[in-house]
Formats: sequence, structure tokens, C-alpha cells
Amino acid sequence: MVVEIDAISNLCPECGGSTVIIQERGETVCQQCGLVVGERGLDVTHSGIRAYSKHEKDRKERTGSPMSILMPDIGLSTVIDRTKIKNPDLRRAAKWNTHLSWEKRNMLMAITELKRIGGNLNFPERVKKSAVRLYKEVFKRQLLRGRSINGMVAACAYYACKDEKVPITLQEILEEASINDNIVKKCYKILVRELNLKISHIDPVTLIPRYCADLNLGIEVEKEAMRVLHNFIVRTSISGKDPKGLCAGAIYLVSKLRNVKVSQKDISHIIGVTEVTLRSRYKELLKSISLNFNT
Repeated sequence: MVVEIDAISNLCPECGGSTVIIQERGETVCQQCGLVVGERGLDVTHSGIRAYSKHEKDRKERTGSPMSILMPDIGLSTVIDRTKIKNPDLRRAAKWNTHLSWEKRNMLMAITELKRIGGNLNFPERVKKSAVRLYKEVFKRQLLRGRSINGMVAACAYYACKDEKVPITLQEILEEASINDNIVKKCYKILVRELNLKISHIDPVTLIPRYCADLNLGIEVEKEAMRVLHNFIVRTSISGKDPKGLCAGAIYLVSKLRNVKVSQKDISHIIGVTEVTLRSRYKELLKSISLNFNT
């Protein structure tokens, strides 16, 4: 280890020799006799809070990694190094310190699963934090007894996506979840019922930009499809209809009107609906446009 020292003009009160400051320890020591003249000195190397570059920010940083709800212990755990402990009793105590309680083990499994799903589906940070808060509330009310941890994590993630207006469908989460679909749906019903949550529906219009990008369609098709679907939703009830089917019908309708070559098979494959559903929603949208022109 390199020890930084700063020379000062003060003299040692014992031998009259010159003293130096050891920055690593905050001590003032005589160079000749080794007397510690002063201790617990203030560290002025981190003075000031302004930083104009990443290098300055790292140099002036006073703490470690920030606390985060996405860590089982919020980042405040302490790990004792057992390699340098000679006393057998202390080694045994350090070993037991590494054992996790059921609550911490449960949160570790849940957050690991949530990060895996969120990483595959590119969840924003706010969605992950919202899902963790929901899961902690579920654990606090003891709703996990006899239920799957992974199933409840997927249910919390789906509700967080709907609540934060992130266009992620249930089918996408079910494909990434490492649990049966029916278990996730049951956990979602329990989550909404027991926590008295308000169910917010996904706006199908918000899904269109994603699907248009996946189909390599232009911005004109995207804007027109969003306008057509928005007008259809305003005039017609979409209760019980799959949002993905509505998106597929709107994109296919606008593509035909603008002579953009894209097949029903490609649209149904990318969006994840059947061609029968696509044609049904296409006919409904076409009929709605025809009625608007007639009126």
C-alpha cells in the first residue's frame, strides 16, 4: 500500500524534529522519534461537492454503492472475512453470520427472478422498484403461504407494467416466467383482491410503435395506425378483446391502404395472434372507417 504524506512546518514537541501527515491514517507523526503529535485529522481531499467530470465525481465520492430496493438487504449487509480469524469461536460466529433468514432468502430468490425477467424484457428501473414494493407488501401480509414465489413475482411485474403504463403484455411475461401460466394468473387475482389494487388496462395504442418497429414499417404507417385505433376505441367498446389483436388489425389495415407489402402471416407471427383474429379485427376496423366516411 502506498502511503501519502504531506510535509508541514510544525516541529515535534519532544525532540524538535520535523513532522509529517499520514493521510491514510489522519495522523501527524515526528520523522525522528516517531511520536504521534496529532490524530484523527480532517480529510480535506474530498472537500467541495461540485464535480465536472466522471473522474472528479469518483475522486470526491465519499460512500460506496447507493442503497437500492432492488437488493435483498437494500445494500446494507456486512460480510465478515473468516480467513484471518484465528479464534475458533469467532470463526463459528462468522460462519453463522453468513446464514440467511427465511425472509432474506425469500427476497433474494424473488429479486433474482425479477431481475431475470426484467433483463429479458428490458423493464425500466421504475417498474422493477414498483414490483419489489408490491412483493414486499405481499410477503408482509403473509400471502405467500402455499403459493409460488416465481408466480407471485411474475404477477407483481405484470401489475407494475400496467400501473407504470409500460407496454408489456401478459403473454410476454408468461413466456419469460419459469412457472405455469395458470399459477401466474391465480397469483395476479390474489394480488389484486387482497391488496385492493385498482386494475388499469393496457392501452392498445401504446403497443403499436413496438410492433411497427419489429415489422420494419415506416413512421407514417405507425402514426396512421395509432390514429385509426384511437378513433376506433373512442367510438367502440373493446371490452373482452385482446389488445394485440386490435394492434394487428390496425397495422394490417393501414398497410393495405398505403400499399405497404406486409403479409398477414408476418404480422400475426410478430405480434403473437392468429390470422383469424387478425382478419376479424381488420373487418371491424374497416367497417368502422366506412361508417365514419358515410356519416
